Amino acid sequence: MMPRSVTADTAPRPPEPPRVGVRSLCAFAARTGDLDHRFTPAPSALAGMEGHATVTARRAAPYQRERTLAAACAGLWLQGRADGYDPQTPRVEEIKTHRGDPALIADNQRALHWAQARVYGWLLCEADALDAIEVALVYFDIDSGRETVLVERHTREALAAHTQALCERYRDWALQEQAHRRARNAALAQLPFPFDGYRSGQRALTEAVFRAQRAGRHLLAQAPTGIGKTAATLFGALRAMPLADSDQLLVLTPKGTTRAVALDGLRRLRAQPLRVLERLARDKACEHPDKACHGDSCPLARGFYDRLGAARAAAVQRGLLDREALRAVALAHGICPYYLAQEMQRWSDVVVGDVNHWFDLNAQAWAMAQAEGWRVQLLLDEAHNLVERARQMHSAELDPLRFAACRAQAPRALAASMNSVHRAWGALARDWSGGTQLDDDPPDGFVSTLQRHLSALGDFMAQHPEAGLPLQPWLFDVLHFLRVAERFGPHSVFERSAGAPARRGRPRPRLALRCLLPAELLQPRWAGAHAATLFSATLAPLDHAQRLLGLDAHTAHIDVPSPFSAAQLRLRIAHGLSTRWADRARTLPRLVDELVAHVRATPGNHLAFFSSFDYLEQALAAFRAAAPEVPVWAQSRAMDEGAREAFLARFAPGGQGLGFAVLGGVFAEGIDLPGDRLVGVSVATLGLPPPEPLTEALRERLERQGASGWRDTYLVPGLHKVVQAAGRLIRTPEDRGALLLLDRRFADPEVRALLPAWWGLG
Repeated sequence: MMPRSVTADTAPRPPEPPRVGVRSLCAFAARTGDLDHRFTPAPSALAGMEGHATVTARRAAPYQRERTLAAACAGLWLQGRADGYDPQTPRVEEIKTHRGDPALIADNQRALHWAQARVYGWLLCEADALDAIEVALVYFDIDSGRETVLVERHTREALAAHTQALCERYRDWALQEQAHRRARNAALAQLPFPFDGYRSGQRALTEAVFRAQRAGRHLLAQAPTGIGKTAATLFGALRAMPLADSDQLLVLTPKGTTRAVALDGLRRLRAQPLRVLERLARDKACEHPDKACHGDSCPLARGFYDRLGAARAAAVQRGLLDREALRAVALAHGICPYYLAQEMQRWSDVVVGDVNHWFDLNAQAWAMAQAEGWRVQLLLDEAHNLVERARQMHSAELDPLRFAACRAQAPRALAASMNSVHRAWGALARDWSGGTQLDDDPPDGFVSTLQRHLSALGDFMAQHPEAGLPLQPWLFDVLHFLRVAERFGPHSVFERSAGAPARRGRPRPRLALRCLLPAELLQPRWAGAHAATLFSATLAPLDHAQRLLGLDAHTAHIDVPSPFSAAQLRLRIAHGLSTRWADRARTLPRLVDELVAHVRATPGNHLAFFSSFDYLEQALAAFRAAAPEVPVWAQSRAMDEGAREAFLARFAPGGQGLGFAVLGGVFAEGIDLPGDRLVGVSVATLGLPPPEPLTEALRERLERQGASGWRDTYLVPGLHKVVQAAGRLIRTPEDRGALLLLDRRFADPEVRALLPAWWGLG
């Protein structure tokens, strides 16, 4: 920056004009009318980029691709990249990829596309001193390769008036947001720690998070349960926000229980004027699940964009937009809560939600950050679950039963398309062995058939939204399958497994694309974040987590020592007892004897974990017979929220009894039973995954990479579950409890080395 004169130094420095991208400007100021999400299959981001490249490659020189443009307008600094520009005509092109009939693109979407194209037209007139320009919308069908080109001709003055009107509509909001950013950063710079002092290990964790987030470095943090990891990581990340010039902090969790803990931590911090948003899944936020998402069906979609401005203004005044507050604002303005939350994602400082908001193939937070060039910080709680969640997000499955039901009720217009999928699926059954069969590549012919089928489905549902509602689940299955197929590589396998029996002929297999090693697929998401802190009580060994998650070599590590000691834990291993599947029937009496003795030796509430519901039910029946005086209760296979709350309510202070649960389930982590609500835990398994074809395929791939296949595939994930379950017992330095490990393998040196040192196993 050039030095200023003495006079300029003494004068107030005017703030820089707010910057806004063309897409953001039009999304804010050019949308009107109904929300319209008729279920047309939009291309993925990857397919969209490929489609843009195809269109622009067809244009001859001197055609310009992705022309960068910027200009001042109505007190704003407007910037963006035009998809394509032909200076000879001259003509600017706004390219949109789609599937199916372009005539079915909703009117409000088409109006938004025209608004963007006209703004780029004005920017080019300004940049190249043009008096007039052609403005073209190019709709490119990624399946057929056809272009539909719509052209307008505008004068520079007309385009200037159009752009000026949009900028004036946005300017006051932009100035408000600029002032909010300054006030937020000033408040966070002075944010006090929300408690009188730090717990043991908490300050070290806070400082490590602060340093990593400020420096833009990823951090793997293992810290024991009970030290206040959530408060420590939130405080460190929030204090780093002003110094990192961060646009947004995403607090992401794999389970809803941990999301509630994060929201509670943010309430305690009371960082005014911080805006906090809770994101929910659509099925939990929808007010009318029986209706389609467009104005002809749902009253909360009708006139959505006409009422959005007032709802948005009210929402930013609330500060904390948890599910109740967001719903109240949305319904007060007669709009959909779920789509109001999508809008508020853009205007929130902290967003608390599921990990899929950043890592899913269709992640809105990720897409928004990329489009806006945002600097985003990530906090990932219970990060030991992220590998498995990433595998799920990058896998897809097609069920022959669902397809058969959909085909049976499909309208005549879709009969030919359904029959083509039926034949292609049948061809995959011919060389199928009947069990689980894995291949290195998906069948190209079947994928091509699905792509054509998806176009037919999308066109039908756009023309007949109500009649198409029963087809919606199948459409989503197909769409996701194709998006996963686009990214298929050595990290995944194509699976055929037992599906539904056929009424006649050969049975049809269940088809799946299974991701085994998500590291490669996660790497762009890590690169797109300014900083990410992944924390959990069970990340060790940290190099294992770093490798499977695809974190780079510069990732920092911290392993916070436990504040707990072996004196708090009466630990016993049942030597000589095997809980291997082949031994369970024989050793069940001994296991029950151990459980009975454990419960009687330490009166109070106990919790026992088993590897499966079958094993749990066998042990429960045998325990009831052996100790009928001990109250028991058990986790069931399909517990709703009320049943889960009732299960936990049995752990009352001063109570007596034994709860039976499944290792790795909803009661094995993320729950807090302090004091005498829980006095004993038993674990009747090492948690090892069964040696199924997929697990063995993972082991083989890890060994090809030079890793310890058995250790990384079986032992480490299993013992993570054991440590999480045992972690329900000792939550504070004042807690005491008894831990029973029901398998002789817990005494093996390799196993002991992966268990917490403070347990005192040596």
